[in-house]
Amino acid sequence: MAVRPGNSDKGKRAYLSGLAAEDQVARLYERHGAQVLQRRWRGPGGEIDLILLQGDTVIFVEIKSAASHAQAAAALRPAQMARILDSASAFLATRPLGQLTETRIDAALVDGQGQIDIIENAFL
Repeated sequence: MAVRPGNSDKGKRAYLSGLAAEDQVARLYERHGAQVLQRRWRGPGGEIDLILLQGDTVIFVEIKSAASHAQAAAALRPAQMARILDSASAFLATRPLGQLTETRIDAALVDGQGQIDIIENAFL
């Protein structure tokens, strides 16, 4: 299989951009009193970008980065949301209260200028 010139550079840039967005979002939550429990946690449904604890609430965060917040929001697909819910359920099984743990699933939208829009309970 031939590799096109620049493809690996594009993938590397996307990966690094994703890491930068993840760091920005984590810092924002930390400024509001949350503690990062896990980054890029992989469960049976796939990866959860951030898992945080704020008070007694476990917050699962899906981070989407695009040129605009609208484009980032459009990247959240129902199948992906279902996979995140599966993984969140598996993570909760590791907590003392299991599925009774107070939880929230947020979407963090990061635009091309680095502005962050948090949508709490995004999967409702």
